[in-house]
Amino acid sequence: MSNHIVESTPATDSAEITNPAFDVARRWQLPPIERGKSSFDCAQLRKVLDGDQREVREKVMEIIAQFERFQGTNIEDYRAKVLQWTEQAAAKGIGRTFMLRSLGGEEDLPKFIAAFETFAYFDINLLVKLGVQFGLFAGSIQRLGTAPHHQKYLVNAVEAKLLGCFAMTEIGHGSNVQGIQTEAVYEPESDCFVINSPTYDSGKNYIGGAARDARLATVFAQLKVADKQYGVHAFLVPIRDEKGNACFGVTLQDNGLKMGLNGVDNGRIWFRSVRIPRTEMLDRFGRVSPGGEYNSPISSQNARFFAMIGTLVSGRISVAAAANCVAKSALTIAVRYAARRRQFGSPNREVLLLDYPAHQRRLIPFLANVYASHFAIAALVQENENDPNSKAVETSAAAIKIFSTQNCTFTIQECREACGGEGYIAANRFSALRADSEIFTTFEGDNTVLLQLVAKNLLSALKDKLQDMPPAGRAQFFLQQKLAEMLRKHPAYTFNLTYDHLVQTRYQLALIRIRETANLSRCARKLRSLLKSGKLEPFAAFVHLQLELMELARAHTSRLILERFASSLEKVGEPSLKRILKRLCDLYALHEIERNRGWFLENGLISAIKSRAVSHAVDRLCRDLRADVVHLVDAFGIPDGVLAAPIAV
Repeated sequence: MSNHIVESTPATDSAEITNPAFDVARRWQLPPIERGKSSFDCAQLRKVLDGDQREVREKVMEIIAQFERFQGTNIEDYRAKVLQWTEQAAAKGIGRTFMLRSLGGEEDLPKFIAAFETFAYFDINLLVKLGVQFGLFAGSIQRLGTAPHHQKYLVNAVEAKLLGCFAMTEIGHGSNVQGIQTEAVYEPESDCFVINSPTYDSGKNYIGGAARDARLATVFAQLKVADKQYGVHAFLVPIRDEKGNACFGVTLQDNGLKMGLNGVDNGRIWFRSVRIPRTEMLDRFGRVSPGGEYNSPISSQNARFFAMIGTLVSGRISVAAAANCVAKSALTIAVRYAARRRQFGSPNREVLLLDYPAHQRRLIPFLANVYASHFAIAALVQENENDPNSKAVETSAAAIKIFSTQNCTFTIQECREACGGEGYIAANRFSALRADSEIFTTFEGDNTVLLQLVAKNLLSALKDKLQDMPPAGRAQFFLQQKLAEMLRKHPAYTFNLTYDHLVQTRYQLALIRIRETANLSRCARKLRSLLKSGKLEPFAAFVHLQLELMELARAHTSRLILERFASSLEKVGEPSLKRILKRLCDLYALHEIERNRGWFLENGLISAIKSRAVSHAVDRLCRDLRADVVHLVDAFGIPDGVLAAPIAV
């Protein structure tokens, strides 16, 4: 299909008009975006959103503003362009933000996450390529290796002079990393590890960089020394020589055309008797001596495994942050378009899309979700910095990653539909945003699996808490839980329909907390009963309760995000900013209650008439936010040239 514009014009204009890149807005001016007067200072809100990372975000914006977007369909050309962008970003020092100070880095993970997520505003292919090169490949060397590995590889990795990949996932074992089949057998006579893929299913799969660019891989494999198994460890294995040819014993296969992210060279890797020196084992958590003796500072194989894959926590935080930035782009396009596009009404003055209640309802709750995610992620980044090995941080990272990535997918779809046919045009970017971000829900942990991880961690935390209590304390704990639930069923709560009551953060938190604690208590009782009966083993009992456990994880996520959003408001001093953010927080909370009204009704925590009152309050909040909604997306600070959607600039 031709995308040329044809019209009867003087010959001097013909070349310009038939150029696909010709900007029609130069000839026919689009209607202005009607922003109106804001109730707050947009620049001040942007400072609040940027926090301490304003400088690095601006630096990344300057970098990507110089990049020319890829236009075309040739995959190899796209991959070459993404690699070029990666090398240019590396030359600007982006990778050094997290690298060890002893090697000239900054050791500033929050700064790196802020830089990483900002690349999501440009092209998600570049984001993923950077994530693989810096976050996973270089990050694994830094976190799992020791000084010799750091000195040998890190500087070249963060400068993108040594391209690498992170080979964990296998064809037959995705989320179940402990069950991977790739083997690393120590061979004393050569002082080497022999890396093997014993089956087709043990091939490493969907590995970014494997199909084209990566020369060195961080390979996760089952360590075997003197016929004894020591569990999963990481090894540095060359997969290509300097000319780009596969190394001896390495088989590489391109994953081919994907649903999106075709600028990233995902591939499969198999190993056949590939020997690497013993020193190429990343040995922070376990090492093998020249004599073939294994030792580790962590005696438990299970604990050692979870220490090794702790790198995934920061990866999940980064994906959550990036997904939220993609949702910000989608909302900025859709909201600005709705503030310039008119439809129906009087012949002389049609109505703006943004003035229709239905349009407000479809976009503004997603805007509240994005703001809620933003503040929840900011709090999580700080928690991870303070206590990176905390089980609570792992649980929060999984929960927020689930919410942010799912919200991103739903937001893009709703925004695309809200823009009608214009949203279907590739130039307006929804097609790329959707196709390239779709994978977020299943990488760095499949969301369905992560829901179960969250629930499992919550049950373990409850068990530990109760074990530390004397019998009388445990009885009092459960009594308090029951009394709190009964209190919230009191008519003073279930039939209080006033708006002022519904927008009390204390009430919203109480209701959402009860949903979590009730689900937690119910799952704990059912699991205990199943195990006590002796009919099911622990794994089978867990699977039996899978759906209830996932519901528990969702309830926990709602509470977690609301608490962090509400807590963030306490740090905002400017009254007008606090007021607008409080409205967004109220909308997030009440929309969550509305979405889960079935549970609250079934459990007697709200009445049918109060359920309707909650919906009316959501409608009112959308109306109240309408005057500020364009300014709320402007506060994201996405430059027009980076946003690059003609209907939104």
